[in-house]
Formats: sequence, structure tokens, C-alpha cells
Amino acid sequence: MLEGATMQPVDDQAPIERDVVHLARVAMAGRSQDVQTLVQRMARRYQQTNAALAASLRDLLRSSPGQESPMRGFGNPAPIPLDGDSRLPLIRADQLGPAVPPVLAPHIKAQIEQLRDEHRSAERLAQSGLSPSRTGLFTGPPGVGKTLAARWLADELKCPLLVLDLSSVMSSYLGRTGSNIRQVLDYAKSSPSVLLLDELDTVAKRRDDASEVGELKRLVTVLLQEIDDWPSTSLLLAATNHGDLLDPAVWRRFDVVVEFPLPGPTELEEALLHYCGNEAPDSLGFLVKVLAGASFADAERLVMTARRRAALSDERLFDVLLRLGQDRLRHLNQGERLQIAIDLMQDGDLSQRRASELTGVSRDTIRRRQRESQEQ
Repeated sequence: MLEGATMQPVDDQAPIERDVVHLARVAMAGRSQDVQTLVQRMARRYQQTNAALAASLRDLLRSSPGQESPMRGFGNPAPIPLDGDSRLPLIRADQLGPAVPPVLAPHIKAQIEQLRDEHRSAERLAQSGLSPSRTGLFTGPPGVGKTLAARWLADELKCPLLVLDLSSVMSSYLGRTGSNIRQVLDYAKSSPSVLLLDELDTVAKRRDDASEVGELKRLVTVLLQEIDDWPSTSLLLAATNHGDLLDPAVWRRFDVVVEFPLPGPTELEEALLHYCGNEAPDSLGFLVKVLAGASFADAERLVMTARRRAALSDERLFDVLLRLGQDRLRHLNQGERLQIAIDLMQDGDLSQRRASELTGVSRDTIRRRQRESQEQ
């Protein structure tokens, strides 16, 4: 025995030996992304029984050259994976400018910020034998901020956002689709990144769905295995507009599930102010009511259409927004339209006649409501 060496108990030594053999096997196979994952797991595993070893492993992870190279174009030497049929890229990188913080309800914002904070403080978590959340599932209707939240997270973590549209990787040969997904996930795991699997329900449907062929059901199993093996150095996010279609096993695989609802009045008003920019009217109350039940995407589309039309016609943005909102007003009940008419007269400085024309509520009805309000 070497001088100064200490004999370790067999029950402690055996796990270390198994880990070393496993690590050597993976390293000799050239799977660098899996080596890093194994080292992370070992650092967590031995935090309590061998603190010195755990600290040494964390030091190695911090000094790893891959930590500073998020992807090709950012330092990743690996070729971008291509589809075997079309030879087109299977993945796209979002390299737009700084991301604008998405407008979210407070409880949704808190969940997104915790994901960010966990990855920013991975070393602090490691000291307690913990790791950041590796995976997150974003569900909700279209246009509610799922992709914007993913982009903001990537920007905050100083990582590229890699987007895989699962509907686009479905090969005519389903067996090749599994290979495509593995290629993309291996590429994303090779260095720190935020990977967004868009339209997850395209692939990860319920395996008890009788309409799906056996090969597609096996594809779900492949995806689940890949999610299980995802390293904590990167963040895997998945988005779906149809959470009810997902296989139940998929839900259990994600560390965090964030359900994005349609925006409420407060979130809509904040978003509208952002979309209108310096041209924002003094009051957007009428538009918030007109857009009740709409998504952020619907609101942005309406405002941008109004801004373009106002720029071409030299009209006030407020006047154009009134006209564009008129069609939506017609779908509201009379009580809601009456209240909007009153608000337009008070906050928008509109005449009684103009408020009546826009809302379809008679002037007599508006006058009667005004008298009732004054009497109260």
C-alpha cells in the first residue's frame, strides 16, 4: 500500500470503482457530453461521503473548456445535424438581439425566474448535493408567451436558444425520425444551451392512442429516454398547445411544468403599452376589454396593423385602434358594450354620438346610464 493512503471500506469503494469504469467506457467511446453528465452525477453522489472528491470533480467541471462554447458559431465544433432525407438542418439557432422580458402573470414569472436563478447558481446548489432543474414543459394556447419565455431564459443564461420544431423532423421513415431526434439532442448536449422542443404533442402523443402506429409509440419511448439523460449543464424546454394529447409518462419526465394561461386585463394592458411604444394613447381600457380572451399574439397583431395604418394615413393611433376594435366590440353583450361606451367618453374624450356609433349602443341607453351614475 502507498504511504499515506487509507483503506476505504468495501461498500464505499465498490460504487467508486463502478463509476470509474463507467466513466472510462463512455470517455473511450468519445461521448464527451455524457462524460460531463457522469462527472456531475458523481459530484452530487459523493458530496456527503467524500466531500474532497466531490469538490475536485466540481473544479474539473468549472475548468472544462466546453463551458465557454455554447454552439457552432459560438465555439461548438460539431456539425449542425441534418435530416437524412432532405439534408436540411434539423435545428435552428435563435441569434436575434437581446430578448425583451415577456409579459407574464406574477406566478408564471416567478417560475420562469426560478429556472434562471437555479442555472445561474448551479455551483451553490452543488454544494448542497443538488442540481438545477434540467427540463421544463411549457403548456398553453398559442400566442401566450411560451417561446418568448424560452428566448428570454436563453438570453439571461448567456446561452444560445436552439429550436427543434418536432413537426418538421417527422421523416417519411419513422425510424429515421428517432435518429433525427437523437442527433439534435446529442448536438445540444455537447455544450451549454437552451433547447426548445416545439410542438411536443406532434411526437409525444399518448401511447394508448389506437390511431397511432407502433413505430410512433416506440418514438415516444426514445424521446423519454433522451429526456431522462439530459445533463444539468443545459436546459431542455418543451412547448405544446395541446397538453391533453401528451402521453402521461411525458409529464412525469419534466422537472418543472409551467401552464401559460391567456393574459388577464393587467397583462394585456402592459403588453399593449409595449406594442404601442411612444404612440400609446392615454387610455387603453377600451382595448383591454375588447381583447378579453385574446392572446398576446392577437393583441400585437392588432396594434401593429393599427400602427402601420396610422403611419400611412397620418391619423392618430387611437382613432385607428377604435376602428379596428369595432368588429370585436360587436361580439360583446350589450352590458359590456355600454360600459365601454361610458369609458370611451370619460377616458378617450369621445362624444356621446361617437361612442354610440362605435359600440352600437343607443344614445338614449348611454344617457340613461349616465343619469343613473350621477344619481348614485
